[in-house]
Amino acid sequence: MARMLEPQSPLPSLHPADALKWLSLQQARAPAGHWDELRGHASDAAPTLSRAWQTFIAPLDTETPRGLADLNARMANLQRQVRDNGITYNVYAAADQPQRPWSLDLFPLMLGSDDWQQIAAGVLQRMQLLERIMADAYGPQQLVLRGLLPAALVQGHPAFLPAMKGVPPVGGRYLSLAAFDLARGPDGCWWLLSQRTQAPSGLGYLLENRQIISRQFPQAFEAFPVQRLAETYRTLIDGLKARSPAGNAAHIALLTPGPYNETYFEHAYLARYLGLSLVQGNDLTVRDEKLYLKTLQGLQPVHGLLKRVDDDWLDPLEMRADSTLGVPGLLQAVRSGHVLVANTPGSGFLESNALLGFMPALARELLDEALQLPAIPSWWCGEAAAMHDVLPRMSQCVIKPTYPYHSDRQSFEPMLGHTLTPQQQSAWAERIKLDPDAHTLQSWLPLSHQPTWHTGADGQASIQSRPVVLRVFAVADAQGGWQVLPGGLARLGTQEGIASMQRGGSSADVWVQAQAPSQSQSQSQSVSAAMADGAAQRQRLVTSRAAENLFWMGRYTERTENTLRLVRLSLEILGSENQNQPDLLHFITRMATRHGLVRPGVPSASQAHRVFERALIAGLWDKELATSVGFNLRAVRLAAASVRERLSPEHWRLLEQTEARFFTEGASDTVTVQRLLADTSQMLAALTGAQTDRMSRDDGWRLLSIGRHIERLAFLSDALSEAVQLGLMAEQAGFDAVLELFDSTISFHAQYQQSRTPQALMDLLVTHSDNPRSLGWVAHTLRSRLRRMGELAEGATLPLAERVPQLTPLTPEVLWPLSSKAGRQSVTAEMPLPLHATLAECQVAAREVSDQLCALFFTHSGEARYSVGA
Repeated sequence: MARMLEPQSPLPSLHPADALKWLSLQQARAPAGHWDELRGHASDAAPTLSRAWQTFIAPLDTETPRGLADLNARMANLQRQVRDNGITYNVYAAADQPQRPWSLDLFPLMLGSDDWQQIAAGVLQRMQLLERIMADAYGPQQLVLRGLLPAALVQGHPAFLPAMKGVPPVGGRYLSLAAFDLARGPDGCWWLLSQRTQAPSGLGYLLENRQIISRQFPQAFEAFPVQRLAETYRTLIDGLKARSPAGNAAHIALLTPGPYNETYFEHAYLARYLGLSLVQGNDLTVRDEKLYLKTLQGLQPVHGLLKRVDDDWLDPLEMRADSTLGVPGLLQAVRSGHVLVANTPGSGFLESNALLGFMPALARELLDEALQLPAIPSWWCGEAAAMHDVLPRMSQCVIKPTYPYHSDRQSFEPMLGHTLTPQQQSAWAERIKLDPDAHTLQSWLPLSHQPTWHTGADGQASIQSRPVVLRVFAVADAQGGWQVLPGGLARLGTQEGIASMQRGGSSADVWVQAQAPSQSQSQSQSVSAAMADGAAQRQRLVTSRAAENLFWMGRYTERTENTLRLVRLSLEILGSENQNQPDLLHFITRMATRHGLVRPGVPSASQAHRVFERALIAGLWDKELATSVGFNLRAVRLAAASVRERLSPEHWRLLEQTEARFFTEGASDTVTVQRLLADTSQMLAALTGAQTDRMSRDDGWRLLSIGRHIERLAFLSDALSEAVQLGLMAEQAGFDAVLELFDSTISFHAQYQQSRTPQALMDLLVTHSDNPRSLGWVAHTLRSRLRRMGELAEGATLPLAERVPQLTPLTPEVLWPLSSKAGRQSVTAEMPLPLHATLAECQVAAREVSDQLCALFFTHSGEARYSVGA
């Protein structure tokens, strides 16, 4: 058994009074009969601190004069860091629901080096055993034929894939990654609770936990000292590449269900950290039994997939036909040996709790060894003898489904036997007898309790106690062996004892004591540097899906800014001395209606000032109005969520803060609304800066920029056309309103002072080459971006660039001849013909370029012509 031993290395001394002070803070200690991680023994023993906790506490009392009181500040810093990094875990993520912040406790779970060696050895042994079982199940199936495994737990398991029978694993390994959930019993021994092989989660979250907690306790982290994690991640990637068909030059991608998955943050984080392409099922296609990624550069081969999608959803041709998460033909590509999938599809049957009861005999048969890491006793009720043996002891067991998460077999939530009444136990016994194969009983294990820091509503701090389950990861290396990650993810249960993140649980960092601190640190730094170098050598691919989301992220950002400025201008006019000027009122009515800022049927501003104003304000947060400011702002965030791996934490945090503030601080009075709009406009300016200066300028960024400039070209040309037609230039108020809408008031006064002539306006707003709000500057930038993408799609963007009019060579007098006069009559004939033609050309070009880009890159209708290596 893996027994927790005390660390043997010298530890900092702790004064007995300090130990008693900590013990006095433990308001809720571990229940009787449970191991107490703080005390290092069962809860009913003498009140002492474990050696690991003495190491942890010793530097705390010397770091700050406030000692224990400083922990509240550390907890506040931790929670702020979680929010700032955008770490989320959602049970059911949806567009209209706020994302739930990741729950992380202040104190780490600490394991000594000797203890970890025993756990790691037991996990490695079980990893070897799982690989052997998998190889037999999809090979000779001798374990079933010889009666060592029931057929109902292998071929009869819904997760077993007959289509993979006889298929040798790509690279010689079925399993590249597995997770093992462990718990410590009352005697201090570690027991295996379950194992995960399909798509185990936690590798990204534990990295974030480590970064945050190590910053909160830097001296304790070094004093322990703690083993680093980076080498295992490099081992994982090196192993995947070594076993893939392309070797070290392999292109590995991480397959995610998408941004609505509860652990999507982890997928994006891992892809960014490991240097992998983050892809969804519709980003991939199979051609000639090979897997390709749809990118702006054409179809790029994919040699390996680290999947975070369960097997059932991988291939709608052979698995669930209703799946939109997988790739049609993927299983055939795997069978052909052209793509490595980690783990090989079909490993789900290994996750059954019923399998644990057969593992000791399998270890003796396949490894000729006894298991070093025991599993909690398990009885599969499909064996009549086991069922009759365990049913009388149901009150001491947990009833679990043999085939969890599968709709075609009976499944249910685990049930604690000691919580059932005698009548309920009898009912469960009858239910089990009706379908014994579907039920597995496991001994109930009193989980060890981890100390947690808690601050009550009254500000009173205390140490609480929560049950803890440790998830440990093993990965396959490039040499054909396995390596255990020196740490893990500690999951803390609720007071009811359920250690599940989906049921309100929390998490903790896991510190494993290192034997050689300096070696561990230098090794971590070299591995991190090597990973960075490897990531830098590969050109970043832009998938068609990412490109489309970046394009619309740019358009929605610009659209939000434009409509926000239009609403601000309208409210200012309605509350100013110009509120009775008919041309101005007509202008804001037509612009607001055209851009969907008020619902159809609302009286115009000239008919009913206040009614129009209230409708304009109400429309800001109208979720059903697909053109409202709120809708556009939310659309920016949704588009960004799909490319989150490309955004910095600061960029993402700014997006969330802008949206949250806009929707939570909504108001009905005009003054408060104007203040909110001004603040939102300021945050959008910061967002524009993040998009401009904080993103890599690859083809994806260029599409984001193109989207912004298409939107700006269309909006500003339409606004200027409307203003000239309505004769706004004849009055100072109308002239100033146009400048305000173009965000060019300061520039105009600095260059032209009070020269309010149509020619001066044309110069600044149409032909100017330095004003970023000038149509000429926008068109020039749009042409430049399109030309820069000329290497894609056989140069198809070059003719598009020529469709954008060149405005900077024009002179203001050509657009608005000196003989023209602008009266106040709202007639189209008042607009000079050259200006009318130019503005119309801008609007047509914006639409055509947008449509052509969508056809070229997003629908991938021409992908066969641009295939690479097919």
